[in-house]
Amino acid sequence: MLAVQYIKSIPRYLTVRSLAPHWSDISTGRLSCIQLVDLPIPSLPGEEWVSISPRLSGICGSDVATIQAKSSPYFSPFVSCPFVLGHEVVGTVQEIGTAVQGIKTSDRVVIEPSLSCRVRGITSTCVQCAQGNYGTCENLVQGTIAPGLQTGYCQSTGGAWSTALVAHQFQVHQVPDSLSDEAAVLVEPFSCAIHAVLKAMPQPDQTALVIGCGAIGLLTIAALRALGFQGQLLAIAKYPHQAELAQTLGADQIFDADVTLYSKIQSALKLQKLEPELGKPILIGGVDCTFDCVASSTTIDDALRFTRPQGKVVLVGMPAIPEGIDWSSLWFKELRVVGSYTYGTEVYQGTQIRTFTLAIQLMQQQSGLLSRLITRNYRLSDYRQALYTAMNPGTSKAIKTVFDFRQKAL
Repeated sequence: MLAVQYIKSIPRYLTVRSLAPHWSDISTGRLSCIQLVDLPIPSLPGEEWVSISPRLSGICGSDVATIQAKSSPYFSPFVSCPFVLGHEVVGTVQEIGTAVQGIKTSDRVVIEPSLSCRVRGITSTCVQCAQGNYGTCENLVQGTIAPGLQTGYCQSTGGAWSTALVAHQFQVHQVPDSLSDEAAVLVEPFSCAIHAVLKAMPQPDQTALVIGCGAIGLLTIAALRALGFQGQLLAIAKYPHQAELAQTLGADQIFDADVTLYSKIQSALKLQKLEPELGKPILIGGVDCTFDCVASSTTIDDALRFTRPQGKVVLVGMPAIPEGIDWSSLWFKELRVVGSYTYGTEVYQGTQIRTFTLAIQLMQQQSGLLSRLITRNYRLSDYRQALYTAMNPGTSKAIKTVFDFRQKAL
């Protein structure tokens, strides 16, 4: 089968890490750590596993960070190389293990990528999994499969940037006929957004700010509205095409990420702005809750400054290795900063529900609108062009780039 595989190479990693900021396509060229290869179809690791043929698979910001050598080395013990990339996927079940229940071949499904205790065959589950926090499982290097944060970072499971991968039945969610493939492939990132919003759901009379209007930022805006937030919703977009979609999904005001940003936020919220001797302006007051969907050094610093005292800051985007952040506002304003990673089980309207189940339910209400986020489709053999498109949203005007396996030629 064809697959885009990540290989472990320290020289290549260091080359990409040092040159990528100055050479935009090095991470997809011959010096990169990824390659298109022909691999055997992965076998089922156990009786509760299924084999899935992707229909669409997405390119995530975490995939791009990995390829560009921008992700933190903190994650290195939690992957097993070489691995096939890809964890956002809608596909068709091809083979089922003898102990699989409720799933049949030809079912159209999405995969919840977290490789938690149950997926790993661990019967004495960790504290996190026992509480339904599958994304923060403490046994990511244990069990019957190789280490891996998620499908797409684990040698045993394969990944969605290929013509076949395997998943445990606990990871598999059936897709209703009402959802198109284009909507279904967004269930995983939409689940991330829902999980983030439910960690700090603002009250109806409060103000929320979303920093960054790439796919995860736009889905966070959609999640806020889908979960019932009716308050003032602000967003910061880097590009005009992102701003247009942010407004369509429910943002009340969208600001450009330029040098006038602080003045615009001040004016919109009627805040007092002070100028320190050095550094960025200080805003007195601010929004009640900020969702940072970029998590760069600049945006984390801005998020702390834009949020009112006693407010909440949620890190939705995957931070690399942030530097140059002034943490004084965190201390001075007694902010609550929360990390949000993947999904698990949520408390919604007084009951517990798995995030993926909730995401599928909410998505059916606006599937046509959300499917507009799919802006570029590529064959797997064109992976370099696909990645270049995803890495350069300003010129490509891409929101979510996907590999399309429904085409005959890969």
